[in-house]
Amino acid sequence: MTRRVLCLGMSALDAIYQLPVIPTVPTKVLATGFTECGGGMAANASVAVARLAGAAAYWGRVGDDALGTRICAELADEGVDVSCVRRVPGCVSPSAAILVADDGERLICAYNDPKLDHDATWLPLHEVATYDAVLADVRWPDGAMRVLDAAQAAGIPAVLDGDIGPRDVLQDLATRATHAIFSETGLRQVSGEHDADAGLRAMAAHTRAIVGVTLGAQGTRWIEDARMHVAAAPHVQAVDTLAAGDVFHGAFTLALAEGAGTAHAMRFANIAAALKCTRFGGRRGTPSRAEVDAQMRAAAQQ
Repeated sequence: MTRRVLCLGMSALDAIYQLPVIPTVPTKVLATGFTECGGGMAANASVAVARLAGAAAYWGRVGDDALGTRICAELADEGVDVSCVRRVPGCVSPSAAILVADDGERLICAYNDPKLDHDATWLPLHEVATYDAVLADVRWPDGAMRVLDAAQAAGIPAVLDGDIGPRDVLQDLATRATHAIFSETGLRQVSGEHDADAGLRAMAAHTRAIVGVTLGAQGTRWIEDARMHVAAAPHVQAVDTLAAGDVFHGAFTLALAEGAGTAHAMRFANIAAALKCTRFGGRRGTPSRAEVDAQMRAAAQQ
C-alpha cells in the first residue's frame, strides 16, 4: 500500500555551479560544471518521497512569475501533488546560486522575496488527517506550526526538519513535532550546546518529541525512551552534499509513514542521503526505492 506524505515549507529554483574549491576571498572563478533544478528543503524532501515510492504532496508558496511556474512544473514532473501551492501575486519566487566543491561541500546564496506571504490561514488543515505522515521545514513557521499541530491531533507522525532558524522558532516547532531531526548547525543554534550529545539532551528536556541530529559521514544520533541511539552512515565518496539533508528527511518521514520504527527509519534515510551525495546536481541525484532497498539488503548481510 502506497503511503501518503505531506511536505510543507520551502521551494526554490537552484542554479548549481561545480568547481574545485569554494573561494575564500573575492575573485573570479570558472565553473567546471553547471545545472539548474528545483530546490528548497520541503520541496526536495517531497521529490525524495516520490522517488522512494511514496505518494508525495507539497504545500507551500511561490510567486506568480515564470520561476514559480517552473518550480511547480518540476515538482509535478516528479509525481508530487502541487495542487495546494499558493501563487503569491507580485512576488518573485525563491531562488539560489550554489557553489559545489569537488569534495562535495557547498556554499549557498539564497533569495526570498519579502512579499512571500507568511499567512497560513488558507491551508486546508482538514486534509492533514488523510496523510500517513507529515514533514515541515523551518522556513515557513506559521505553516509548519499549523500542520504539525494538525498531524499530532490526527495521531500521525509529525516530523520537523530542524535546520538553521531563529532559536525561539526552532524551540517552539520542536514541541509540536513527534520527531524533531536537526542539522548539526541547527541543533547547536537551538540548544546552545556545541557538543551534539549535549545538544540532544538539552532538546530532549524541552520537548516530548524524539530528537535527533544528522552528522553527515558520522551518521545520525537520537534520543528515544531516554536513551542515546546511533545509526552509522554508509561510507561513500561524496561528490555533492546539496539536498542530502532534505533527502534524509523525506526518506525518514516516508519510513515512519510505512510503519517503521525510528532505528529502521534512520538507517533507511542514512542510505538514501549517502547515495544522493555520490551524484552531482542537488536533488537530481535523489536515489530510487530500488537503489535504497538494495543497499539496505547489502548492509543487513554484512
